[in-house]
Formats: sequence, structure tokens, C-alpha cells
Amino acid sequence: MFPLEEITPNTCSGYRDQRGHTLLYNILSGRASGYLNTKLNHNTTAHNCRCEQRRTVCLKDPKATCQVASSVLVKTIHFVRSLPSFNQLPSGDQSSLLRHCWVPLFVLGLAQEKIAFEVTDAPNSSILRQILLGPGLTEKEAERPTLAGVHSLRTCLHYLWNLDLSPKEYAYLKGALLFNPAVQGLSASLFIVGLQQEAQRALHEVIHLLHPEDNFRFSNVLKAASAVQTVGHSLVTELFFKPVIGNTNMLHLLTEMLFVQ
Repeated sequence: MFPLEEITPNTCSGYRDQRGHTLLYNILSGRASGYLNTKLNHNTTAHNCRCEQRRTVCLKDPKATCQVASSVLVKTIHFVRSLPSFNQLPSGDQSSLLRHCWVPLFVLGLAQEKIAFEVTDAPNSSILRQILLGPGLTEKEAERPTLAGVHSLRTCLHYLWNLDLSPKEYAYLKGALLFNPAVQGLSASLFIVGLQQEAQRALHEVIHLLHPEDNFRFSNVLKAASAVQTVGHSLVTELFFKPVIGNTNMLHLLTEMLFVQ
């Protein structure tokens, strides 16, 4: 569903250790295009080749995709600010919770809005270059979005799309992720524990109401919640917002969006 456009096949020293046919065999047998598509298919296992996983990518259409992503982020912050229970918290706790959970909430927003995106090889990014540089990659280069990272993000999105959550399910799931008492340095952690339990209880009730025959839906939704929390902050920032904000600190920007009226 999400082909990796404009990326040409590459091999590396580690590829010959993988099971199955070689890339040359796939090309000769006319299956090269199918081979590439399976790299980002949520029903397949990610390629185990380390250098392949390290391939850095960028958005194929950054202008349009970043605009849509910015809209999702604005809606996410609006959702957080609209919660009376969130506004009752000390400002420090509000900031800490948002800084910790903005990526999972953003990913849920992408899924809810059915946002699709395409990626391509990042400029000056080649398998050979990454093999030669290896551990010598600069911190800036190490933070660039990778093929493996994009695969993980798309896996989360596909999982959520397959669940086909209702608006209420999305809302209560977001609340359960937002009110995380495990965040370090909270001054109202006991109150936040209660808020999370309330959100989880409401989520369970709405799932039972909408899907009374599905005994596994609640656990599947919790699995989705666990999956979105594995998406890296640097992946989302670099892929969707770096082309717009440049070197602006993303966490500072989020804080401004939260408190500036």
C-alpha cells in the first residue's frame, strides 16, 4: 500500500546470509518489484540486513506531507488542551506529560486521519557510504529517519487501520496514553493515576458497547497502544517536522503550542 518510491535495489556483504532467493535471482525472474514492495508490507518480516535497515530516507513529497502532519499535530495539541482534567494539573506536569506522549498521540492522529505518505532515499545516502562510515556517523546523520524506522511506523498505522477505531475509542485511548503516571518528576502523580484508570475504564466500556461480541478487541487496542509507544521521537521529528522547523527545538515548540493562547 505504501511503496518505497525511487529506491533502487542494493546489496551488501550481509545479504548473502539471508534465507531465500538472492536479489539477482529476483531480478532475473522478474520479481524485483515484488521484492521491493515486501520491504514495507505490514504482513512481512522486516529485512534482517543491518545496512539495509540503516538506509536513511526522507519524504517523497515533503511540502504536502509536512502540511498534513502539522495539521495533525495542531489537532493533537487542541485535543490535549480541551481536556478539563488536563488543565487542572500543574503546568509543569502538563509540560512533562505532553513531552513524553506527543509522539504516540501524533501517531494515533495519523491513523485516525488515514494519513498515507511515501518516502525515498535521502540525498547522499547510500548503502556503501553507510557501510564505510559505520560507527563514524555523526549525531546528525544518526538521527535521520531510516527504512527500518519507517517500516515500524507503518506497521503501527496498519494495525490501527485494521482495528477501525471509532472516534470515541480514539479519544479514550489518547487519554489513557496522555495520563501516564510513570513519567518522571510529576507532582500530581496520584491524581494522574486516577485519570489514566478513568480513561482505561471508559475505553473498555465504549468497546463493550460498540463491539459486544468481540471479546478480544480491548486487548488488541491495548496492543496498539503499546506499539505506538515504540515509535521514536527523532523519527517523527526528522521525517515530518524537520523540513519545516529546521533547527528549532521540537519540545520547545510543543510547549509554546500548549501554553500560548
